[in-house]
Formats: sequence, C-alpha cells, structure tokens
Amino acid sequence: MAKSRVIGLDIGTTHVRAVEIEFGSGGPAGRGTPEVVRFGHVELPIGAVRDGEVAEPQTVASALRRLWADAKFSHKEVVIGVGNQRVLVRDLDLPAMPIAQLRASLPFQVQDLIPVAVEDALLDYFPTGTADGPHGPVFRGLLVAATKETVKANTSAVELAGLRPMMVDLNAFALARVQARGDLALGTIALVDIGARVTNLVIVSAGQPRFVRILPSGGHDVTEAVANAMNIPIETAEGIKRDIGVGRAVAAELKSAEESITDVTSSLVEAIRNTLVYYASNNPGGAVEQILLTGGGAFLPGLGQFLSSSSRLPVSIGQPLSTLKVGRGVGDIGELQSVLAVPLGLAFGVAA
Repeated sequence: MAKSRVIGLDIGTTHVRAVEIEFGSGGPAGRGTPEVVRFGHVELPIGAVRDGEVAEPQTVASALRRLWADAKFSHKEVVIGVGNQRVLVRDLDLPAMPIAQLRASLPFQVQDLIPVAVEDALLDYFPTGTADGPHGPVFRGLLVAATKETVKANTSAVELAGLRPMMVDLNAFALARVQARGDLALGTIALVDIGARVTNLVIVSAGQPRFVRILPSGGHDVTEAVANAMNIPIETAEGIKRDIGVGRAVAAELKSAEESITDVTSSLVEAIRNTLVYYASNNPGGAVEQILLTGGGAFLPGLGQFLSSSSRLPVSIGQPLSTLKVGRGVGDIGELQSVLAVPLGLAFGVAA
C-alpha cells in the first residue's frame, strides 16, 4: 500500500492518542524520511477502557470525535492496535509455503495451540526467518491470535466515531517498526512500553521482532496501590507516586506508599527480567544488549535504574522520533514522543 499519509490510533486506558505521518509518494516503503504532520491526545475517564479493551464504546467514540476536531487530521482512515491478555503471541515453526497460503491454513495448523476455538479468534503469522525442519524447510515466526471480541470492541468504538479502521495491528509490532530503525536495527534490543494497565515487551534482533510478551501491569496499578495504602484519591496518589519514585528514602508518613510502589514495580521488573533470561536461554549468543522504555509509566523516577540493576543491562528512554522529521506546524512534542511510540508505529504498519 503506497498511501502518502497514514494515521496511527492508540486506544489506551487513560487516553486516546493519534499521529498522522507523511510518508511521501512511495508510502511507508519509500526511501524518504517520514514526517509527523499532526498529533493529538484526549483523556479518557477511568473505566472506559479496561485492560486494553474498550468497555464503553460511546464514551471512547466521543473522545475520538473530540480528538479529530482538535487535531484536525486530514482524513478518517486509521490503523488501530491491540495488545492485552486476550491476545496470544507465541513462537511457532510452520512448513514453508507462500505466505497467503500459510495464513489461510492457520485455523487448521493452530487449533490445538490456542486457548479459544479458532472460529472465535483472529489469526495472523509473522515470519522472522527460515530453517531446515525434519520434513523440509520451515518458517520460523510468531503466531498472533486475538479474540474476535477484543478486536470488535475497539473497531466498533472507532466506527461509532465516524472513523474507518483500515488495519488492526499488534501494539508490540508497532513499537518495533518505529524504534528498531537506524543503528537500533543492527543489534538485539528489548522495547518495553509501560502503559496504564498493560506493558508490551518486544525483543527485536536485526530489526525483526523475535519475541513478544504482554504483561498485565502498568503505571496505573502503581497509582492504585498508593491510593489504597494511604486511603487517598487517585489524583493525589498519582502525585505522591511521582514524588517518591522507586528506591528512594521517604519520611515515615509516606512509608506505606513507598512499600506499595516497591511491591508493584518489583513484580513488573521481575517479569521483564525473567522474559529476558528466558529469551537468552533459547537464543545462545543472541541475548538482549539494551532496554528502551516508552509509555507513561516509563517516567516513574528510579524505575529505569531499578530495571537496569535487575537485568544488568543499560536502560534508557526510547526516542521514537529520532529517525523521523517533525513538521513545523506540529510544535514541540518533547517527552510526549514516549507515549506516542505506539500510534507512531501503527502508522508504519501499512507497509507490513
């Protein structure tokens, strides 16, 4: 598809965010440097999206209409993402065949490998390489299985807003497409996007996604833990969370908040570390070399240092705009680029 301007739309737990990218006459597959020409975000009320899935379509649709009115995007066709606990991503070797034929055969190939009936799932396959199998050449790659309900919940809200979903992509793949570019396409990196309720982790080697894990925890879980520990409103807990951070000494009256932050972040960091260890054990000589954090949860003070100490790897905030241009009329995106990593990458999905 050689569409010149593409809009990536991320429906998160706390916000809807969209980015419009100008790819030029060659589309995303062209040689020109993509340019961000518009972006916007609108806050969602708590509960409108739960665990990465739209729960209140009308509420989300209203936010999307406001987003389009405020940002003045040039059209209404969008690429949307999915990524929650009802999306399965796993390594799978399949007999080598034309990719269209392979995808058509997925319901027969994977019916015993997924936790739902194949008729209730949307299936896709992302080949990452080839190998010699016991019965001939095989594709190595990632099976993606999402429940139809999950995808329909999100697409229905988009359509209620008068928008047209042209493609549904995996959020983890979106992260890889926009960040594993330039020098970062040469080594093996872990991209960790910490949302409000969901953390997407994708390991990318030589520019290709090799492993995906979707973790059911994020920044809002930390906030809730503080609110519950101190019996205070969520809004107050959010400020205290960011003041305290991870691994810092606190006054006695904030000790319960500090302990709750440590409990939740320790579980998340341990899950990330275990994923990296598992990947390294199954890919001798190909272990992750660095970690890039994105998402709103990435800015919790001390979290990067905590993850670095636990994983013994360098950790930094991702810069998804580093290989893109930003249009003059867009303004200063600044730290917002971290929370725009998913919609930026979704716009790149039309080239896949």
